[in-house]
Amino acid sequence: MTEEGAPAPLIVLGVRRSGTTLLRVMLDRHSELAIPDESYFVPQLAERHRTPVDAAGFLDDLRRLPTLAEWGLPAEDVRPRLRDGMDVGQAVAAVYEAYAARHGKRRWGDKTPMYMQYLGLLRRLFPRARFVHLIRDGRDAAVSFLGMPDGVVTRTWAHPRTPAAFACQWRTEVEDARRLGGQVGPGRYLELRYEELVASPEEALARVCSFAGLEPEPGMLAYEGRVDVSGKPHQQSLLRPPTPGLRDWRTEMDADGVRAFEEVAGDLLAQLGHELRSPEHAGGPSPAGRARLVGYRFRAAAWRAAGRGVRRSPAWRRRHPALA
Repeated sequence: MTEEGAPAPLIVLGVRRSGTTLLRVMLDRHSELAIPDESYFVPQLAERHRTPVDAAGFLDDLRRLPTLAEWGLPAEDVRPRLRDGMDVGQAVAAVYEAYAARHGKRRWGDKTPMYMQYLGLLRRLFPRARFVHLIRDGRDAAVSFLGMPDGVVTRTWAHPRTPAAFACQWRTEVEDARRLGGQVGPGRYLELRYEELVASPEEALARVCSFAGLEPEPGMLAYEGRVDVSGKPHQQSLLRPPTPGLRDWRTEMDADGVRAFEEVAGDLLAQLGHELRSPEHAGGPSPAGRARLVGYRFRAAAWRAAGRGVRRSPAWRRRHPALA
């Protein structure tokens, strides 16, 4: 059962390909903190259930989630933590609590980049959560994202396929997370640069641990050879220690791509201290960049609305048969 006095969860935020998996792996190696692989189910459960929660119906949905099977967490492990009438956020948290307990840890966290589009939901569900926002130069993140092999990421009609399209996502999500930080305050929001994490991992982890109320542990950096990346071609960098310069937009993105990215997000890059290839874009998006932003935000909102409709309909259970 979730209790008011339970330790606050730690949620890692970041646009896709910003190094959030690296940070998750490091934090998950802490003896007190369990952060599983990406969950995906939070919007599903939150939109399918209302406060007060019907425990039996909630548990039935848990039995339909492939993520729990991938985590090695039987839905029955969550059952003792559920009760009729509990808050939906407490019910969702009970899943993570059961996962943490299964791994002998007292505290849980999450790292799911998709949730950058659901920040208001996270704040509502987990009113005591602390957020670590990892920010990477968006052009390096774009090079990494656009170079991912087919089949790794679900491609929707809101999926970025060009540097300009990724710039729209990067700008929107970074700004939204920073806005969340302004709302919850510095006691619950920490901003960390990916470039700092890979250049000085011990110092970066010390900052995160201090923010989270944890004591740093030397084993947090000893992840090499201890992370299963078989079947995950996009995570092979976890086979090596933190390494600066794995991606470099200066040599890996063509001039047209750089220009298109900076037309959308050059001013935000400049605010974050990154150099620009086209300094004239430090003042804000170009007319073409603004038009791309409007189009992206419309498509992303439409995709989320379509997802909500499916999740709240009887079709959801037909598409998600019970797994156990």
